[in-house]
Order: sequence, then C-alpha cells, then structure tokens
Amino acid sequence: MVKSWRSTNALLPLLVALFFLVLTLPVWRWLWGEWWSNEYYSHGILIPAISLFLAWRRLKNEPPTAWSLDQGDSKGMILLVSSLALYLYFMFDRAYFLAAFAMIALIAGLVWTFAGATVARQLAFPIGYLAFMVPLPFTEQATLPLAQWTGLCSGALVQFLGLDVTIVGSQVTLPNADLVIGAQCSGVNSLIALLALTTLLAYLLDGPWWGRIALVLLSIPLAMLGNILRVSSLMFVARQFGAEAAFNYYHDYSGLVFFFMVFLLMIPLTRLLQCKTVRPEVL
Repeated sequence: MVKSWRSTNALLPLLVALFFLVLTLPVWRWLWGEWWSNEYYSHGILIPAISLFLAWRRLKNEPPTAWSLDQGDSKGMILLVSSLALYLYFMFDRAYFLAAFAMIALIAGLVWTFAGATVARQLAFPIGYLAFMVPLPFTEQATLPLAQWTGLCSGALVQFLGLDVTIVGSQVTLPNADLVIGAQCSGVNSLIALLALTTLLAYLLDGPWWGRIALVLLSIPLAMLGNILRVSSLMFVARQFGAEAAFNYYHDYSGLVFFFMVFLLMIPLTRLLQCKTVRPEVL
C-alpha cells in the first residue's frame, strides 16, 4: 500500500509537467518565432537555459528535504489557479505576451504547490528571470523616439569635438555624406540585453541590497551612453571614410564592441557598490 502511494505521488508531478507543456505549447511556439525574428529579443533563446541552470545550482547547493517535497503547500493553489485562469483568458484573446507572463506565474504556482514554499523561495529568481525572454509589444514603438534622442545627443557631442555636422530630425548631414538615424541606432537591443545581464550579475554577487539594485538601475543610463558614443563614432567614421564604410563595415560590429565596453565598465562599479564576491549558494 505504501509502495503504491509513493508511485502515485511520484507520477503526479510528471503528469502535471506533461499537461503544462501541452497547455503552453502555443506560447513556446510564439516565443521561438519571436526570438528568431525580433532583433531586440534575440537573446531570449538563452534565458530558459540560464534559468534552468540557476535552478539546478540552487537546488544542488541547498537541496530540499524529502519531507518538504512530499508535503508541498496548498497555499500555492491560489497562485496556481489564478495564473491558470489568466493564462487561458489571454490565450483566448491571443495576447501572447501577456499569456507568457501568466505562464511564468503558473510555473511559480506549480513549484509552490507541489514542492513547497521553501523550494518556491529558492527558485523565485530563476523563475522570475524568465520574464526577460518575453518580447514586449511596445518595444518597437520606443525605438524611433529613442533613436532621434540618441542622434541629437551624438550630434551635440561630435559638434563639441569639432565635427561639422547638421542634424534635422533623423537626418544627419556631413560635408561628405548624408546619414539617417533609424531604429537600428536606438540601442534598444543593447539596453534590453544589458539589463538582463546586469540583473543576472546582481543575483550572483553578494553585497547589500541597495548595491545590487543600483547595479541594475545603472545599466540603463550606461547602455544609453554607450549607444551615444557608438553613434558618435559612426559619424566620425562616415566623415573620414564615407557613408558606405560607416554603414557596411563599421556599423555591423561596433554595436558588440561598445556593448562589451559598457559591460566591462560594470566590473569596477560592482566593487564601488560593495558587490565583490559571488554568492556560494547560487553558483
């Protein structure tokens, strides 16, 4: 009798996991398509793997007791049922990005219900980190005004440095070339990727809570600054070597170069914010 109960108790999570995968398959298919077609969220394909790795390391370093896993927590049913209802509602309305967030909450509800509150607290960050894989619909709308603002700041910088340039709206006029500051110059992709990266870094590092929050918040102005410097350097390259060299060669790799430069700048900031060592329980 005891053996039969244990077999049923072990089989239930597997059946729930299978049901979850079948239920959420449309959202995963939508996410997969977005990761390959949306240039602002190409990093999204890495997020589930990172979250799984973080969850595995946390449970390996602080394994839950068998008793807590057998007990579970009925309080998790509140989150489980409410997130399931929201997921079905958003799917019916074909609001895939909202359904994706409801799916993340559903994962948290499943863990809380079947594994208990202790495991749910341990996996709170790995589960919440999945939010960075979900493309937001208003991202595209923010690119153009952000690109124009970047163009104005970059133009003011190069003018201060002595470059003869005229900027009207998104049009940039150099003595030897005419450029257009488009959505690709907004830096939104670098901003989102850097925000995801610094959030992960803040989780891995040990330090005061205010220091880790400041590290994440500082990634936003630093990403914007890096993009302004990149667009400014693009204007200098166009002035010296022409628009074709600037856009066909320099433009393609300069984004990665300035992204890593900004990320390297975060390293001394971690020491300034007293986030110096890695948390042993999470890695």
